Amino acid sequence: MKTLQLQLGMSLPIPMDAARAAGVVGATLAAEKAEGVCPNFAERAYAFVLAYIAEHGPISGELVTLACVAAGIDPVERRAFGSVYARALRENEIRAVADCPRMFGHGTAGGRVYARVAR
Repeated sequence: MKTLQLQLGMSLPIPMDAARAAGVVGATLAAEKAEGVCPNFAERAYAFVLAYIAEHGPISGELVTLACVAAGIDPVERRAFGSVYARALRENEIRAVADCPRMFGHGTAGGRVYARVAR
């Protein structure tokens, strides 16, 4: 059986802990790039996401991301928002309440609907 190799030199399938580690590296790189393009991106986007979900939620994360960009908080690379949502989830400010088709992923699964956590 022929084994496929990735540029990282790992055989497929990739172990889950390695995939998560690669995700953390990718999120960190996207966040750093976003700060260079849109100063104070992480804090501005975080505040916007929390306020927008509080006012309009439950709502798709992709719709919140579009609203954030329309408000001028634009990191150019939309994947930079992943760390913003991860922080809000980790700090228990928002929670995923449903799944939805993705707008940016050609209708693939994986979209999330978020709501603010009641205080």
